[in-house]
Amino acid sequence: MTTLTLPGRGDAVPAPASRLRRELRAVHALVHRDLLRLARQRVPTALMLLHPVLYLFILGGGLAALIPAGSLGVGYRTYLFPGMLMMTVQTPAIMVGIRLITDRQSGYLRELLMAPVGRTTLLLGSCAGGTLVATVQGAVLLALAGTVGLPYDPVLLALLLGGMVLASFTLTALSLALAVGLRSPETFHTLLGLVMMPLLFLSGGFFPLASLPGWAQTLTAVNPLAYAVDILRRSIALRVPGQAPGTTVAWAGHQPPLLLEAALLLTAGALALLWASRRFGRPE
Repeated sequence: MTTLTLPGRGDAVPAPASRLRRELRAVHALVHRDLLRLARQRVPTALMLLHPVLYLFILGGGLAALIPAGSLGVGYRTYLFPGMLMMTVQTPAIMVGIRLITDRQSGYLRELLMAPVGRTTLLLGSCAGGTLVATVQGAVLLALAGTVGLPYDPVLLALLLGGMVLASFTLTALSLALAVGLRSPETFHTLLGLVMMPLLFLSGGFFPLASLPGWAQTLTAVNPLAYAVDILRRSIALRVPGQAPGTTVAWAGHQPPLLLEAALLLTAGALALLWASRRFGRPE
């Protein structure tokens, strides 16, 4: 290993380049662990994917006859599709927080902390792995785009995939921020139910935000899931002629630019990860 000797001291310390490679190898190892878990746990993965598929075809098919396309700007299944993509990436992203707690309980986290890398690196590796796994599962559901009337346009698929990467990162970071200070999976699940269900309900993934009362529409302006669903829905409107995005997030009646929504979502994830890193950096 390349070393540097400090002037006037005989102690050798790792060179910055060598330390960076070590930190990157740790991130790679954690991401590889999550991919191996995804490949081995085929039945749980299939069940997680089945949930949004059933919503898309059963709920979407049942309500499509009741909700006129004119009120949404698109058919209801098309309108529902971004919400189902968000539901698909949400579950594996949340699982990252649960694994952090269970790893702490089992002692596996303590073994990881003995590795010669920074604690922030371990958290970044967990976040990167969760983001990748969530995106991969979302990409599987993305293959069903044709069944809801969307074309397999490479640019459209790339936009939707990019939106899912951004949403997966933010949800994973928020999950870690929630889990980093907890010791019990039961507490995490309870808090998750109190937080995630209202966020999903107020995301606009199932019905137009304009249908909500005024106070609820105000809450959507600070709901990261609402921005994530809006990014996916507006990406569809950009590439599919005649497809209106439906009712989207609005600030005092004005629609924020798409790039600004993406920047806000990225900032929310980065701030959550930064806060989680500071909490995780404290001694156990």
